[in-house]
Amino acid sequence: MPHLGIDIDQYILLTIYPAAAFFVIGYIAKKTHMHPGMSYFIQAITCITFAVAYIFVVPNGGAQGLAIVLGMFGMLLLFMARKQKIQRQEEQST
Repeated sequence: MPHLGIDIDQYILLTIYPAAAFFVIGYIAKKTHMHPGMSYFIQAITCITFAVAYIFVVPNGGAQGLAIVLGMFGMLLLFMARKQKIQRQEEQST
């Protein structure tokens, strides 16, 4: 069985760190009454940052799959942030 350079406990921690950051940002955004679009944007940047870090920092490509998923989720959050911005502009114009 090939070894990817990280153990299963390290992989679980690599999964928990972005999830914890994601929920902390959501909690802070809710408590400060931040606009959902800005909240989505900050969460997207966080996911993309973790993805890039996992590609370059984790040895032997041990977390490339996780990095790809985080990158795709970050892109989805950017689309959601844009949608919230457009809806906000439509509400203000009517």
